[in-house]
Amino acid sequence: MITETHAPAIPAAPATRAATEDTPIEAGLHPAERLTRAELEALQLERLQWTVRHAYENVPFYCEKFAAAGVHPDDIRSLADIERLPFTTKSDLRDHYPFGLFAVPMEQVRRVHASSGTTGRLTVVGYTERDLDNWADLIARSLYAAGVRPGWRVHNAYGYGLFTGGLGAHAGIERLGCMVIPMSGGQTEKQVQLIRDFEPDAIMCTPSYLLTIADAFERAGLDPRGTSLKVAICGAEPWTEAMRRELEERMDIRAVDIYGLSEMMGPGVGSECVETQDGPHIWEDHFLPEIIDDQLQQVSDGETGELVFTTLTKEAFPMIRYRTRDLTSLHAGTGRPAHRRIAKITGRNDDMIILRGVNLFPTQIEEIACEVDGLTSHFVLELTKRGALDHLTIKIEADPDAHPDGADAALRRLQKCVKDRIGATIGVELAPIGSLPRSEGKLKRLYDLR
Repeated sequence: MITETHAPAIPAAPATRAATEDTPIEAGLHPAERLTRAELEALQLERLQWTVRHAYENVPFYCEKFAAAGVHPDDIRSLADIERLPFTTKSDLRDHYPFGLFAVPMEQVRRVHASSGTTGRLTVVGYTERDLDNWADLIARSLYAAGVRPGWRVHNAYGYGLFTGGLGAHAGIERLGCMVIPMSGGQTEKQVQLIRDFEPDAIMCTPSYLLTIADAFERAGLDPRGTSLKVAICGAEPWTEAMRRELEERMDIRAVDIYGLSEMMGPGVGSECVETQDGPHIWEDHFLPEIIDDQLQQVSDGETGELVFTTLTKEAFPMIRYRTRDLTSLHAGTGRPAHRRIAKITGRNDDMIILRGVNLFPTQIEEIACEVDGLTSHFVLELTKRGALDHLTIKIEADPDAHPDGADAALRRLQKCVKDRIGATIGVELAPIGSLPRSEGKLKRLYDLR
């Protein structure tokens, strides 16, 4: 049972480098981005202690989990003590559907979002007024890092509704002082029309949908390099450096990675800096990241494993050591030195395909397909059974500008590259141009037909 009617004050960031946390983003870097690493870690500890106590006192699930693990909020005396806390998983969210993990009374909740899963049961998250305010700030910080500036026009092609992308991005665009074009996803021909007519400076969408928009420009006889767009802020699905290069070349833009997930907040958990484009910097004044191995033990920065997050400022929906299933590694900050960055997500450990003893991810296929002349980035993977063995087939479209006689040779190159670089033997099949699904949001690559 919830034991308090209002959450206690969240520890504020130190004001040694700027007047307050509310310094306008137009002034440049946010005060939290100017902290030293030592200052940031001191703030993280204060906020971690606040979050752990907030969850313990207001969410029965966490009170029970902490008791089972033999840990109490008073035991959190250093950042290293986070390893004493139990993990949270997506199944925990589904088991407490819809509002069982909320930490404030429902009359304090100003918005809910939700994401669907394979079980059909939604995972529901909630936000207080302060949560929404922080979210808008974090999106604004992310956009600024990505190169967007106040006064720009931003075409928002993330889906509006229960999905966190559209409304989350919308508030941050306005917070930065930009004009938002709230297009949402789908209606690709209309996307093309509005990009031409409204002349936005930036676009926000999934990388696969931006590829779909580029295709639509070309089908209309228009050059996608001739738009007003300067920057694309892409996220919500794993994408490769090869996909980034293709988007930047085809559309004459800078493509920047924004990271987020609904269980933490939505988009804006971290962002790449346009100057470096070397992985999203996590806004560690709000989210404490860890990387764990298969034995659920922390690994050092630079080592690849599963990304785990603890929220540090969420009032309505605190998450303690949430297992994202995303596979990546943590590295020292560059564009924002105090805030560590994550390498591009290589996939999810629950999306991994084990093919006759070889582990592979759809992003590995994407990386290779983008490099093979004569083929496009439009492909799907079909996993079937042949006798007792699993069999993987890539169905992929040929480049419409390539010579038809070269398609078979390109398929053979793709098959050989996958074998040489991943070690897996796969089937390849040419799909008619335009026959495979185009993304209007998150793109599904893998179809398990076993």
